[in-house]
Amino acid sequence: MSLAAISLAALIAVIIVSCISTRNIGIMALGVALVIGHYLGGMKVDEILRGYPTSLFIMLAGTTFLFGIAQINGTLEKITKHVIKGIRGNVALLPILLFFIALAIGAAGPGPTVTAALLAPTVMLLAKELNINPLLLAVMAGNGGHAGGMSPIAIGGIITTGLTARLGLTDVSGLIWLNNVLVHLGASIVAFFVFGGMKLLKNRQPGESSVLAGLQVEPLNRQQGYTVIGLLVYIIGVMVFKLDIGLGAFLIGMVLIFLKAADEDKAIKAMPWGAILMVTGVTVMITLMTKVGGIDLFAGLIARFSSASTIIPVTGFVSGLISAYASTTGVILPTFVPMAPALLEKVGASASELLPLISAIVSCGFVVDMSPLSTSGAIYLANAHASEDKAKLFKNMLIWGLSMAAVGAVIAWTAFSLLGIP
Repeated sequence: MSLAAISLAALIAVIIVSCISTRNIGIMALGVALVIGHYLGGMKVDEILRGYPTSLFIMLAGTTFLFGIAQINGTLEKITKHVIKGIRGNVALLPILLFFIALAIGAAGPGPTVTAALLAPTVMLLAKELNINPLLLAVMAGNGGHAGGMSPIAIGGIITTGLTARLGLTDVSGLIWLNNVLVHLGASIVAFFVFGGMKLLKNRQPGESSVLAGLQVEPLNRQQGYTVIGLLVYIIGVMVFKLDIGLGAFLIGMVLIFLKAADEDKAIKAMPWGAILMVTGVTVMITLMTKVGGIDLFAGLIARFSSASTIIPVTGFVSGLISAYASTTGVILPTFVPMAPALLEKVGASASELLPLISAIVSCGFVVDMSPLSTSGAIYLANAHASEDKAKLFKNMLIWGLSMAAVGAVIAWTAFSLLGIP
């Protein structure tokens, strides 16, 4: 068996293990990279480690440190509750508003997982108190968080920016984010009709807003005020003044620590080290596979079931199906995005299809993540009211998540290929 085939078999094996267990795919990928690259391929360890994405690590570490401060000192939670309380009497529009609230929170930097952790307790309580289908509110809020999670300063956007830069694509993070929002907006419209959104509008009752009006939110304290200012400075700095995403986040975080906005040790412990290790570890393995021909072989397998006109929906479906069981940021992005040029070459598609294909990979990977086997879906399921039939909710969320592999692929194909949306 060739080294390319061995590397592909190893990648498939670690993906399967990560799907059926809680083992960190990044750790497995680093170990496998040593075996394949050094012991089987005769490469020096230094050469293998050149594939480690140092700049991506700094971006991920910096942003998660900064937003870890905002999370542990309660700033994000209070902002979220203030926004939800501001809905007031518009209960019938709550699902729609939750989508955009979650989108704004996720896009500001925390990403889908933190957004879900912040919103899920309140969202699922509101579903019970207002007698709204919990699946409707969970999917709308979850989709909003996933839509926002690809902004240039959110984890998904940062990862994809680093990966696309290696492919020679620069200044595309905004377009990929907007394309991701488009797919999630389409999926949310489907959810709104399927899970009773129209019925909610028709049966709107006066006085429904008492639960929202009674939501207790304390004002921001001094530390949280400092944090809000720090986050605004960071966001404006990145968006307007081209502040470095990673080092800039460390700079703002350092200032907040000196202002005693949060405990430094707790902020460091709040950083998602497992996720950071997943992404960077898989990137090392994918870089190695590219050198030995494994990625080219993987692309060839997918290309067998595709053509130049169907490569987008086929790849979107495959990435979505795997993502329903595995991490989008830890597995799908670092595996499929670097493979996109090879996929296009295999089916004879134009290089102009690279951005649409990457957009499909990203959006289809995230749109299935309300599956209860994915992190966001699991968070909403765990926060369902005690009176809810969680077994039934689990089944319905799983059906929804898996169906989105196909629905997301169709939406992406229609938007990015048939309609030619950039």
